[in-house]
Amino acid sequence: MRATLIYGLGDVRVEDVPDPVIESPTDAVIRVVLSCICGGDLHSYHSWTDSNPKRMGHEVIGVVEDTGADVRRLKKGDLVLAPFTYQDGTCSFCRAGHTTSCLHGGYWSRFDGGQGEAVRIPLADTSLFRLPVGGDSELLPSLLTLADVYGTGFHAAVKGGVTEGSRVTVIGDGAVGLLAVLSAQQLGAEQIILMGRHCARTDLGRTFGATDVVAERGAEGVTRVRELTDGLGTEIVLEAVGHMPAYEQAIGVARSDGTIARVGVPQYEQAPVGNASLFGRNITLTGGVAHVAGYVERLMPAILDGTVNPGLVFDRTIGLDEMAAGYRAMDARESLKVLLRP
Repeated sequence: MRATLIYGLGDVRVEDVPDPVIESPTDAVIRVVLSCICGGDLHSYHSWTDSNPKRMGHEVIGVVEDTGADVRRLKKGDLVLAPFTYQDGTCSFCRAGHTTSCLHGGYWSRFDGGQGEAVRIPLADTSLFRLPVGGDSELLPSLLTLADVYGTGFHAAVKGGVTEGSRVTVIGDGAVGLLAVLSAQQLGAEQIILMGRHCARTDLGRTFGATDVVAERGAEGVTRVRELTDGLGTEIVLEAVGHMPAYEQAIGVARSDGTIARVGVPQYEQAPVGNASLFGRNITLTGGVAHVAGYVERLMPAILDGTVNPGLVFDRTIGLDEMAAGYRAMDARESLKVLLRP
């Protein structure tokens, strides 16, 4: 089969790799119908220096091709969603919906990749979600967002404590930031300020529920947000970028006694949490890797009934032969999120 690998900085190639096979009785092998490029993939695109190439991709919709002897819920031919984690569904963390903390789970992209023709998923019965639509459904792109970006945006809103009447700032106009806007709107936020400067993206943010857009960055951006919020900032800030300037901006726009929820993968280890930044202002810092699998069944109904259309974040569709161009387009911000049809 063919799959996408990264060899070094900006060096993405599609090559022949061994077909995935059942390695454990709880495994399933699925043929990929849809995958995509994630903003998180760009971190590897910018930093991979290991001498061994890495398989890429962690968001998949596919058709079950084979199952291990212990798989009971799934059968060959089922159309399924594969979020980026696998989990046992029975440990104390899974029962609480905290699937990324599963005692026996992990990230299947650490040994396989979704940007290819097939993939092996461990603990298939509790890690794959059967989809109640056909393989040609126009809803598939929106359903694919449940594998990562929609669930991650929703996780930001949940961790931030968004409720009816909340005032929220979202930092970042990538797919996660835009779907954090959608999630905040779904949870009842009264004011949603989107900080981003790419008009096509912020226009989509308005479609998803942003009430205000702030294009300025740094101190200028902080001042503008405070002008929109009686000089106080917002009680909830959702940081969906992961770079230090975004974190500093989050501190600047957060209201005292507010909450900052970070879901952009931090590209730094040191961040101020001292008296002037958080402690003295009683600001809560939270966030982390989204429990995406724990949100799938909560978020899917609104996609199925047409209430929301998170698939609007996809603005380019490619085949496997175009993967290098797809990465270049996302890296250059020519595309918001690239959909892959192998």
